[in-house]
Amino acid sequence: MNNTWNKIIYKIWSPVYDIFFNASYFWGARKKLFQEIKFNPNQKILFVGIGTGADLEHFDYTGLDIIAIDLSSDMLKIAKKKTTGSSILFLEMDAQKMSFEDEQFDVIVANLVLSVVPEPHACFREMFRVLKKSGEIIIFDKFNSISKKPSIPKEVCRNIIKFLGTDIDVKFEDLYEEFRTELFIKEETPILFGEMYKKIILSKRE
Repeated sequence: MNNTWNKIIYKIWSPVYDIFFNASYFWGARKKLFQEIKFNPNQKILFVGIGTGADLEHFDYTGLDIIAIDLSSDMLKIAKKKTTGSSILFLEMDAQKMSFEDEQFDVIVANLVLSVVPEPHACFREMFRVLKKSGEIIIFDKFNSISKKPSIPKEVCRNIIKFLGTDIDVKFEDLYEEFRTELFIKEETPILFGEMYKKIILSKRE
């Protein structure tokens, strides 16, 4: 995967994305996630990889200070259409190299993005960089266990799925290891398809 290919594949995905990833089980997982999260107007909130704005359908964003970024202009167009008249600022931006200054956001939401970006470690580092001290990173994504070595059939399947714009072998433990002393895990809960998809909340130490 690379940014050029991701722009192409998500241009193709954009008209049908919500049919697959904001319906049925995914709709329920997103709904549950945002039922348990309470934003407030004093927070500066960043959505990384907002896509079609699927997350925004599950909570009241009125009066909230939200910036939402995505690499795909086609996905952003759909998100903007869903939220016409809102104060949300949508920006076309690479999550692996954000243009924000350090420690700008109180809350960062990164749903189904670490498994999509070509370099998840770079994306994770950027989220850490722009997060304020005591701020939170909220993640909903699919992760493989660090203890599980993929079988040959799964590795073949992984390469096919990566061609379609996502990776089934991202390991959260690997991403977290670099920041173990600076971030602590407030919650790590399986949320969909057994333990494949997880809700993870991280907080940045003072």
